[in-house]
Amino acid sequence: MAKLIISLDGVTVREIVLDRDHISLGRRPYNHIVLDNLAISGDHAVFQYVDGAFYVEDVNSTNGTSVNGVKIKRQQLWHGDVIGVARFRLRFDFPAGEEMAPLKVTGVLNSAIRVLSGSSAGRVVMLTKPVTTLGKPGIAVASITRRAENFVLRYIEGSRPLTCNGNVIAAREHILVDGDEIDLAGVQTCFEQRAGGCDEGVEPGLPVEGAQVGAFEAPAAGERREVFLCWWLARVF
Repeated sequence: MAKLIISLDGVTVREIVLDRDHISLGRRPYNHIVLDNLAISGDHAVFQYVDGAFYVEDVNSTNGTSVNGVKIKRQQLWHGDVIGVARFRLRFDFPAGEEMAPLKVTGVLNSAIRVLSGSSAGRVVMLTKPVTTLGKPGIAVASITRRAENFVLRYIEGSRPLTCNGNVIAAREHILVDGDEIDLAGVQTCFEQRAGGCDEGVEPGLPVEGAQVGAFEAPAAGERREVFLCWWLARVF
């Protein structure tokens, strides 16, 4: 079975079996692999199983992720590869011919926001980024944050309310489930999460037509947060 052998300063500290299609790594406690070190970002990297292969992807961490000493954004893993995050080393162990452990399909890799109203009705945005921001500054802005096995909806700012299934989302967070209907400044969208593939015609990881790269939410008071680029549905508003 595929696994990660984690070491610190040459001493093995843990082994992780790769038994799901999406495994997150970072300092924050909701990650699957939590490494408590200030040089590791809250959300640092993810391991994904896609089309028969394992990949590691850096999620805009502060100090980066390397494979065999070379910094990467996203790279396929092969038996013996060594992933570096701060002082930790994670050796990918999956010899040729060895059987896979049964994989849990989380649906995180196939989650999206579908626009239900306005001129962009029918458009779909795959939620592939750590943080996706919806809205327009000065009117209403909300964020959808990807965590280990779910997505969290949060209201950021604006003069118009944010609702989910008719309930106002203000200071609290809301964990999204498949079918949740989001209304932001009068524009309706739907959260979709499924274990199967993406809708036909929607390419994972790319913005839909009319999407622009926008800024993300400001850090919470007292919290140091990495800056992420996210997709902003500009034409909807």
